[in-house]
Amino acid sequence: MPDRASGTLLGFDPGQRHIGVAVGEALLGTARGLATLPARNGQPEWGEVATLLERWAPQALVVGLPSHADGTDSDSTVTARRLAGRLHGRFGLPAYTVDERLSSRAAEQRLEPRQHQRDPQAIHAEAAAVILETYFAQQGMA
Repeated sequence: MPDRASGTLLGFDPGQRHIGVAVGEALLGTARGLATLPARNGQPEWGEVATLLERWAPQALVVGLPSHADGTDSDSTVTARRLAGRLHGRFGLPAYTVDERLSSRAAEQRLEPRQHQRDPQAIHAEAAAVILETYFAQQGMA
């Protein structure tokens, strides 16, 4: 479990073509979007991920886990679990998953309409922030 007093975490909003990334601080229980990485079949360019990890030095990673409204796995669930496993395997950091249902909708509501129009990819990074804040809340960090 990350250190609640000083833990920096990175959150990931997985997708087939884009992966949103956010950074958050466990002490504050807040996160902000960092970037939207291009992806192929749900896998990012690993060099870009390594650069973000070097810059932010997170203690752990959190990946949004998509599922159906009833909680059962969706087709994207396997892709998200694979991403979490590969993040852990490549970088040796704990990789947690958290239910990401409705994170994109929440992200759209948080972004100003003009911001979304200027940068349509911003929604992915903001969804990653929602995912990370969900994790913090579930862990009693928010």
